[in-house]
Amino acid sequence: MRVPARIYTSEEMLEDILKDKSLGQLINVAALPGVINYSLAMPDAHEGYGFPIGGVASMDMHSGVISPGGVGYDINCGMKLMKSDFSEKDIRPYLEKLAAEIQKEIPSGLGRGRQMKFDISSINKILEGGSQRLVEQGYGEKEDLENCESQGCLSRADADTVSDRAKNRGRDQVGTLGSGNHFLEIQRVDEIFDAKIADSFGLSKDQIVVMIHTGSRGLGHQIATDYIGIMMRAMGKYGINLPDRELAACPINSPEGQKYFAAMSCGANYAWANRQMIAHFIRKAWRKILGENVSSLAVLYDVAHNIAKIEKHNVNGKETEVVLHRKGATRAFPPGSSEIPEKYQRTGQPVLIPGSMGTASYILAGTEGGKESWYSTCHGAGRIMSRHEAMRRVSGEETVKSLESKGIIVKCWSLRGIAEEAPLAYKDVDKVVEVVHNAGLSKKVAKLVPLAVIKGE
Repeated sequence: MRVPARIYTSEEMLEDILKDKSLGQLINVAALPGVINYSLAMPDAHEGYGFPIGGVASMDMHSGVISPGGVGYDINCGMKLMKSDFSEKDIRPYLEKLAAEIQKEIPSGLGRGRQMKFDISSINKILEGGSQRLVEQGYGEKEDLENCESQGCLSRADADTVSDRAKNRGRDQVGTLGSGNHFLEIQRVDEIFDAKIADSFGLSKDQIVVMIHTGSRGLGHQIATDYIGIMMRAMGKYGINLPDRELAACPINSPEGQKYFAAMSCGANYAWANRQMIAHFIRKAWRKILGENVSSLAVLYDVAHNIAKIEKHNVNGKETEVVLHRKGATRAFPPGSSEIPEKYQRTGQPVLIPGSMGTASYILAGTEGGKESWYSTCHGAGRIMSRHEAMRRVSGEETVKSLESKGIIVKCWSLRGIAEEAPLAYKDVDKVVEVVHNAGLSKKVAKLVPLAVIKGE
């Protein structure tokens, strides 16, 4: 280990972390060349590929490495939250029709795509332009970009670094939900913890919001697959010996490192475009069910959970550019940060934390106390059970009945997908959020509860 490993957790949740390989993976991350200060794990940490999910690592720009395992296969899996002017009593009579219309408009499930298929030239423009490209074409509003991490586009993206196979996998998946833990939820603001920040965010009790959770689909997965192979073959020539080949990494400034950085940026841009297109079709469904004259859903924020980025941080008292790996972790910049929109300069960055299916989600705000974690916080509840084990313990039918008994509408094409993502497979998101709140990494603003869940396969 070149640096210590640090875990933010509670005594209770530490037991779950110790049950899988996540602690060993965190120790291995601390052995990467150029890692600075600590390898970090959030309270939702669990075993991943190479890095633990919930892992954070900062790398020196000159001596450090970049690792696809530090970003993950679902590049820029992340969250988008849209606000409405409706309360629960306003929306309840339309909820079933609204959930059905959203499900109809937005394909979901493993490999599911849209009938609309982009040609390779158009995909290249999305890879390099992100959600900015879609807004230019009328799929959204300027304010959507202002309320998105990096305005929905990383400038280092170079479509030439992405394989044709990856591009072809992405041609029909812009505006699709995917499978696994990805979801759309119509939610109600259940509780306000900080009235001043909530008011600044435009949030109020019983307000209806829509949460989108998805990423870069098959395109991002293929980018990760391609570059993990490239880096495994290239490590030897740079004298990099790692305790786990899943950590495959190359120097940031090497040809392989630079190409992965550019391709990963393309994957991130694709994910932001994907969520932007989904938002467009949610707005379409919203108007169809509630009326053409209803006010448009406004974006609170869009933020990545799996990404590597160049950021400026204080290292040994000096502002320094580093490469931040966040894998299953959310950036959470404080008030005054140049990284966040002007409208959030006084409050800190909105932080979007989804729960497991049918449980609460949270909105937090970045704080100055997060500097110890490179202004990073948790990204969700975090699995404690494999998908196979979840299916062994509970059926999809049981899960749906349980959610419906709580008044939650469920729309899903596959009951198997429901079983895999049953709440029992995850940690308690309330306890996860309490850890980061008490540690000062981010502060609680509002709690959201689901009224309708639209799931992938």
